[in-house]
Amino acid sequence: MKRKNMGYALLATSALFGLTVASGAVAADAGKLADSCVNCHGKDGASAESDVPNIGGLSAEYSVGALKAYKSKERPCVETKVRSGDKKGTKTDMCQLVKDMSDADIKALAQLFSEKKFVRTAQKFDAALVKKGKDVHDKNCEKCHSEGASLASDDAGILAGQKLAYLKEQTEFFLAGKRPMAKKMKPKLEGLDKSEVEAVLNYYASMK
Repeated sequence: MKRKNMGYALLATSALFGLTVASGAVAADAGKLADSCVNCHGKDGASAESDVPNIGGLSAEYSVGALKAYKSKERPCVETKVRSGDKKGTKTDMCQLVKDMSDADIKALAQLFSEKKFVRTAQKFDAALVKKGKDVHDKNCEKCHSEGASLASDDAGILAGQKLAYLKEQTEFFLAGKRPMAKKMKPKLEGLDKSEVEAVLNYYASMK
């Protein structure tokens, strides 16, 4: 693993978690928690919504860090509508959804989705920016987001094929100081101009 997600030095396997995710009560609880997730993030964490990120296949460590950040409100709690299920059309946000989850709940849920496949999104992007974006990535991002930001094992999220609208939103949060950045990421991202940011995000969006 090449870096820890925003300082969350957390264990990434069910054995080390002290959980048996594949059987018993923990598996049932994780399944129930996942049922509420799929109402927005889709089956196995592969969302059909243009503004909802794909979460299946992300590393357990990364997802644990993300969920804990929402629980502590370190990440912005963007209100959204539930996309399916019996609460379709009602409004909620990630902080509300995770506020009552225990650490064990979070770890079990993260482990469950880590075992799914990350599905890259077929989406529109600016083809003219892709080459420039690859150059920006290779120079500034590849060390932590390796192989074109496609590896879950970096524990840095998967950016290759992620939803462009989500990537833009989260980048804006980083640059506005609304979402904490890893120490090594901050000078890299803040050193890019707007055209470079746009290019690298379109590069990620172009990967199929």
